[in-house]
Amino acid sequence: MIVSSTTDQRHTIQLPIDGGVLSLRGLSPRRHRFELEYALERGSTANSFLFEADDDHPAVLVHPPGTAYSDVFLPALADVLPNCDQPLRIVVGHVNPNRVALLRNLAETHSQLELIASNAGAKLLRELWNQRKPTPPGQGTDPPPLPDLPPMRVIRHEETLPLAHGRDLLLLAVPTPRWPGGLLAFEASLGLLMSDKFFSAHLCTDNWAETNRSSTDEERRHFYDCLMAPMARQVESLVDRLEELDIRTIAPGHGPAIDSSWRSLLSDYRRWGESHQQASLNVVLLYASAYGNTAAIADALAKGVSRTGIRVNSLNCEFTPSDELIASIHQADAIMIGSPTLGGHAPTPVVSALGTLLAEGDRSKPVGVFGSFGWSGEAVDLLETKLRDGGFQFGFEPIRVKFSPDTAKVKQLEETGTRFARQLLKAQKRAQRRSAGGLSESRSDPAVIALGRVIGSLCVLTTRKGELSGAMVASWVSQASFSPPGITIAVAKDRAVEALLHKGDRFALNVLAEGRETGLMRQFLQPFDPGADRFSGLELQDSPADQPLLPDALAWLEGEVSQRMECGDHWLLYARVNHGGVFDLTGSTAVHHRRSGANY
Repeated sequence: MIVSSTTDQRHTIQLPIDGGVLSLRGLSPRRHRFELEYALERGSTANSFLFEADDDHPAVLVHPPGTAYSDVFLPALADVLPNCDQPLRIVVGHVNPNRVALLRNLAETHSQLELIASNAGAKLLRELWNQRKPTPPGQGTDPPPLPDLPPMRVIRHEETLPLAHGRDLLLLAVPTPRWPGGLLAFEASLGLLMSDKFFSAHLCTDNWAETNRSSTDEERRHFYDCLMAPMARQVESLVDRLEELDIRTIAPGHGPAIDSSWRSLLSDYRRWGESHQQASLNVVLLYASAYGNTAAIADALAKGVSRTGIRVNSLNCEFTPSDELIASIHQADAIMIGSPTLGGHAPTPVVSALGTLLAEGDRSKPVGVFGSFGWSGEAVDLLETKLRDGGFQFGFEPIRVKFSPDTAKVKQLEETGTRFARQLLKAQKRAQRRSAGGLSESRSDPAVIALGRVIGSLCVLTTRKGELSGAMVASWVSQASFSPPGITIAVAKDRAVEALLHKGDRFALNVLAEGRETGLMRQFLQPFDPGADRFSGLELQDSPADQPLLPDALAWLEGEVSQRMECGDHWLLYARVNHGGVFDLTGSTAVHHRRSGANY
């Protein structure tokens, strides 16, 4: 039986797993955050797991949610654990200010609370427990005192925790740059891996497990690309360790469980990381993040860089040994460094990493700085001044974000990362041409020349999604089906518009007219600054689904993305055509002729 506690849009349900074991799942149907990993706007879940007590063992709560779920999670927990005087152990697999806030709420009501965390997680808990978000001078009253930090058990590497009814919980510390306090839990008798952030998907569902792997593939891949790709090396090591366990079900912190195809998911994680590991260029991303805002900026920049096929090596300054930091700086082709501003200063670990960069960094390699702030931004000023005075060249202007980036800012940050990476690729190609005497082997390949003889109609793809919009010139377009009417479009991975073309997203395909294509192509082939309006100066019409139409085109189609297939450096989209029309009944379609299949 499923029981729920509801407040506003969010609510919590109980999903029985086995005798004495249940999942408390908080459901959030709407997108409530602007971080990149939520961009598919399919809601999310916050999955916790409760092992009941017996006469010899206390109850154990694994992976409690953040404070955003407090109003619906705490009543649901009280429903199954009504006696707050009984001991309760909490496995904290992920530590951030939001989760600490909920733990403080529990500490106020549960007199015998014990926290279980990794070594890095315990350090973060001590730092964050008495920390509050700063308020402007003269605003607000003195807040009430905070409860004392409960006793903590620290997991150094691996440790087994006895549970009720003869069960055992294996706890594995899995530190990563994004989540240094990572702690996974595995219950052997059920084969249940409670993986927290790993293998997650932001998807709101009350089903315990996914229907099949393909049903959540896009959401899990999107989560991986946003958060896992910059630390692919560490993630691969984790997958190696997990394959030694007798897993039957993976239950992540977000989204449905994976019970029948978890091996396929582990293989996907390996495959998705291969391209990042094999990339010839490497961008090192250094940062620290007090409240998660600077980390959100770092995620968006990293996602933009990764779109181009360049590897991102993400390092958390607070937990990176000096020898690893120095080695990473020496191996980097470019470096981005970010910091929050706390009390008018950059955190000590960032200042230390900056000193290492100044001492060990190659001045011929581009850098970029970024950071978040509340009422001042001295940390970013410090990074910029020291690096400019040190002779470093900047790949983009310093980025300053007040509090957390909103959805438009996230997209702009992603485009900034892509532009930064493209500059590196252009420099690499120039160097390769010089070393090859100016010849390109691929362009002289007969098969590549023959491939260039495949022609396509010239089109402009346009899309609008809420306050975001995008466009690109498209010539790799083809009709794909009669019933239903459908088309395929190839979209390069580094196109800014690609982020707006996931399953369910709508767009318009504006087919250009022969002899009148020059003006529109000039508009959409020009380089745009990150976040710039692609439609500035144009008169537009709207399709039935509010997609931008170009009246100077020959014809238009409105499509909805049904499937996405990864094809090397492009995504192949299949879209069902819902509407269409012709602007000019007498005109002909503009066609794109190429001399080589090595480029557009």
